[in-house]
Amino acid sequence: MAASDDVVAGADFQALWRELAAQFALGEWSLHGPNHWRNVERNGLKVARASGADVLVVRLFAVFHDAARENENHDPEHGQRAAELVRAGHGGHFRLQPEQLAELLYACTHHHQGFTTDRVTTGTCWDADRLDLPRVGVQPHPSKMSTAEGKRLAGLRS
Repeated sequence: MAASDDVVAGADFQALWRELAAQFALGEWSLHGPNHWRNVERNGLKVARASGADVLVVRLFAVFHDAARENENHDPEHGQRAAELVRAGHGGHFRLQPEQLAELLYACTHHHQGFTTDRVTTGTCWDADRLDLPRVGVQPHPSKMSTAEGKRLAGLRS
């Protein structure tokens, strides 16, 4: 069973994944679609074990961060649209505490801007996404990672 195929405190991931995959504009085989989301989730769980990040936020980031993309290449507003999807969906298939919601909204909104951060959960989310860059022919670099574990994992791939 995939990590996203379950119900955990605060979220029904199976229903959420189904819903977001069904509405995803670029289709199932997009470079930014459900296969990528699952890789980001896997990476995020790996990094979170070491970083101590909020696993619920990391898993929600994985499915939401690119779910509102409208273009495979240049789509500078997709992070903001992802945050809007989070706001619209909150209270449905998932419920977060206010500080968790704020963290998820921030991580989604800014994930594509190339920043690093000392915010553990946001950094874990961004590192998880960047660790999947090899799917588009880019090797992640440790200097672009926010967490020690992200730096370590990127170093193994360089």
